[in-house]
Amino acid sequence: MRKRALLVLSNGVVMEGYGFGAEKTVVAEVCFHTGMTGYQEIMSDPSYAEQIVCFTFPHVGIPGVNLEDRESDRLWIKGVVVKDRERYPSNCRSEGDVEGWLREEGVPGIEGIDTRRLTLMLREEGFLKGLLTTEEDMLGDESGLLARVRAWEGLEGLDLAGKVGAREGSETWDRGGSFFGRGGLGDSGGGERGRCHVVVVDYGCKHMILRKLVDYGCRVTLVGARATFGEIEALKPDGVVLSNGPGDPAATGAYAVSMIGGLLESGLPILGICLGHQLLSLSLGLSTKKMKTGHHGANHPVLCLGTGEVKITSQNHGFDVDASSLPESVEVCERSLFDGSVAALKVKGRPIFSVQYHPEASPGPRETGIIFGAFVEAVRGEQSS
Repeated sequence: MRKRALLVLSNGVVMEGYGFGAEKTVVAEVCFHTGMTGYQEIMSDPSYAEQIVCFTFPHVGIPGVNLEDRESDRLWIKGVVVKDRERYPSNCRSEGDVEGWLREEGVPGIEGIDTRRLTLMLREEGFLKGLLTTEEDMLGDESGLLARVRAWEGLEGLDLAGKVGAREGSETWDRGGSFFGRGGLGDSGGGERGRCHVVVVDYGCKHMILRKLVDYGCRVTLVGARATFGEIEALKPDGVVLSNGPGDPAATGAYAVSMIGGLLESGLPILGICLGHQLLSLSLGLSTKKMKTGHHGANHPVLCLGTGEVKITSQNHGFDVDASSLPESVEVCERSLFDGSVAALKVKGRPIFSVQYHPEASPGPRETGIIFGAFVEAVRGEQSS
């Protein structure tokens, strides 16, 4: 027998469906994701901390779940909203189903609601706060649930990267490449001694970013979100990657900007991805702002301003960079064709660049992956100079 569940939104709308996953009540920001595939990667992406995700594709769970496709070692997503959940997955790589995975990880889900209506509502009104409950004893007090969701502070001003990316010291990433453990794209350059050493600052880093760096022949060391420039410098990196992550970049910038300032002065090659792109921008004197609906999907076209080339990108962010007062040393080199927002920038004449999208994802399917190749080439160029 299916159990009732509720999704209560801060605009007063209450949507009833059926619960699955964990028996739990959560409050978070509600967003929608337009990708037709990749639900497991989305659910395990640390960038979705404190968010309830509505999947616009109506059927979720067909290929099941497996350990290999996870983007982190745990789930950070707060809740899941789907039209229809597949109960009998069918895929040769499946090791379980969505229901069992969410239950095991303590994440509630709701199915059987009108996800099209919810998506159109979010597009019209922007981000909404939401409460998702699958607990039977919570269902009778809708006014109390609405008061609870409206009292939640929201994501603006919230530093989540320091929580998600918290770690002591450093860690070597030595888990294989990105093609299901079958090796990589790059030449290691003559064994361990010839490999470039890249430090990744973990603000909520996806595993695929690390695997891509391994593919391109890098020796990868992870440090926590609050690592200082001195701690990173002591590791003697050849280049630094500022990873993706959740939360308000301005709040994370309270400690990240000073560290990145040290990196900028050091002359090291830097690649920023998603939140890392926003934090690099803050360090260069730009500002960030909250978006109306954000970008969450695998079909976002981006225009390369120099060549006129259009890339199809995977994006996941609720804040973006305000380039209205662009420093002379910084160049915006790509923009979103959806809304004109900054998709990539670079520091003129230096091996420092960043992208708002996820080059480790494969929507195009691999046209954005060359970003890693360009970064590694810059690192090796600095090594030989």
